[in-house]
Amino acid sequence: MKWKIIIYFVLLESFTATKALPRSYRDVGKNIFPISLCSFIAMIMFAQYVQEGTFGTAVKMTEDITDLAKRCAAGDRDSQRCLKPLESIFLDTICQDENLPRFTDCCAKKGSERNDCFLSHKNSTRGFISPFERPDAEAACKNYSQHQHSLTGYFIYEISRRHPFLYAPTILSAAVQYGEMMRTCCTSANDPTHSLDECFHTQIPKVMKPIKEEGLKQEHTCGILKKFGERTVKALKLAQISQKFPRADFVTITKLVLDVTNTHKDCCRGDMLQCMHDKEEILTYICTNQDSISRKIKICCEKPLFERTECIINAENDDKPADLSPHIREFIEDKGVCEPLTYSTFYRFLYEYSRRHPEFSAQMLLRIAKGYEDLLDKCCKTSSPDECSRRGEEELRKHIHETESVMKTSCDIYKEKGDYYFQNELLMSFTKKMPQLTSAELIKFTKQMTTIGAKCCQLSQDKLLPCAEENLDLVLGEICRRHLSNPINPSVCHCCSSSYALRRPCMGKLEMDENYVPLPLTPDLFTFHEDLCTTEEEKLQMLINLIKYKPSITGEQVASVSAAFAAMRERCCGAEGRAACFLAEVAPCAFAPACPLTHTPTHGHGFLP
Repeated sequence: MKWKIIIYFVLLESFTATKALPRSYRDVGKNIFPISLCSFIAMIMFAQYVQEGTFGTAVKMTEDITDLAKRCAAGDRDSQRCLKPLESIFLDTICQDENLPRFTDCCAKKGSERNDCFLSHKNSTRGFISPFERPDAEAACKNYSQHQHSLTGYFIYEISRRHPFLYAPTILSAAVQYGEMMRTCCTSANDPTHSLDECFHTQIPKVMKPIKEEGLKQEHTCGILKKFGERTVKALKLAQISQKFPRADFVTITKLVLDVTNTHKDCCRGDMLQCMHDKEEILTYICTNQDSISRKIKICCEKPLFERTECIINAENDDKPADLSPHIREFIEDKGVCEPLTYSTFYRFLYEYSRRHPEFSAQMLLRIAKGYEDLLDKCCKTSSPDECSRRGEEELRKHIHETESVMKTSCDIYKEKGDYYFQNELLMSFTKKMPQLTSAELIKFTKQMTTIGAKCCQLSQDKLLPCAEENLDLVLGEICRRHLSNPINPSVCHCCSSSYALRRPCMGKLEMDENYVPLPLTPDLFTFHEDLCTTEEEKLQMLINLIKYKPSITGEQVASVSAAFAAMRERCCGAEGRAACFLAEVAPCAFAPACPLTHTPTHGHGFLP
């Protein structure tokens, strides 16, 4: 195979030395590595756009791109292709392949419309591409020793096609970690004290976890950008960056916000080389100016380039300046705040408020800033702006108290009931709100929320809200993307579309979907079998079916049914003839005429009151 990936040399040595990346093929070849870098980007892009394509097809397309890059770098300036943007060359190459008819409509379009069409074909749905099959450890090491560079290329291809929205820097960083894992585990395979299987078992999660987490975060940000626009992303990043770097002045924070937002715009539209270039410039700026930005990132700036982003994101918030006043009364009391009302006033308020409140989530800070904007808009039209503003401040304090109470109450429930019963509470609430979701989806989303409880409820009060609401925002974003591709119901549509900052409170206030038509009572709706003794999902499935059959069921009635169900399960799972025992059972309460399944409004629990 001609295509070779010199992964360590390019990524760990050459890339850290560069000050600019090529934007078109006329820029390729200006230093020792960009052609190799183009091959990495080409492989990622082909795998992300043509997810069902074979590795061989991706390699062939990558080689074509690399050959063109070499010709352009060698001085073939007559070719018009050398003057085209890199992403246009990639899409041209895909469109020339006659074996990809599903892109015919996209290929008929021009410019940004063509790019948007290709982006719309990306599918991140779980199961769209079959899951990884873990190879035999010894066979993997043998393959690694014989085909080291090709194996790393294959890893990039497999990761890219399963994570079509994952940014190129994250994939290349993962490739470095993958190569390090293979080297560490395989080079010590002959050590009798070394277990090859155990090494892979320990190291694989370290490689894969960042991929899954970053993939979700990046798709989430792209979803916000697409649905709510650039201004919302700027506000979100302003809140987050101001919290992390409270010592940095407003001009510096504003520059970072604009640069980060532009980076997301490039990354989300699939311009991977520009995406990498943008990230490199941001990291260089932050580390060059770290004395005035943050005292907490020195160790991050000493790391290789591909490790810096994650390190800075995970670094502690810098300490607030000692002379930072606790209040920002000037934004309320200053007579000039009403003349004129501009985005600058809004952004300045958000910056000042965010750097003073690291204990708040970014989403809550956006709600506060939106409330401030609405307050000024209202009060500046009255004859007594000061009195009007004081009433608005009281509303703000009420919202802060309400949000903190929701999180505390949710954590109290989690600590009291534990994972299983906490998820049951969430399932009851969400099945009523969104009965159109499949059982698998309901179980997945409530499991994710239960995991958030386990992660965040052990934290101190000043870290609880950022942890809980920002992680919940990722889950709600996933639900809203699901709604976008396959509508759930009008109430969910309203919450997903009306306001990004208000999405979590909006979802929390949803109650039973009154327009939902309950499941009919059929013989297979409540079928009991031996899997109930070993599979947790089977037990959750019964709860979901019960609620979809009787949406008006109350929490007390669910508890009664669950108790009867648990007793039946314990009895049959302990019986010698499990199958016969389950066969003789009928659904407790659901079939019993005496069971009072009457309509009583209920309110859900678990972070979404």
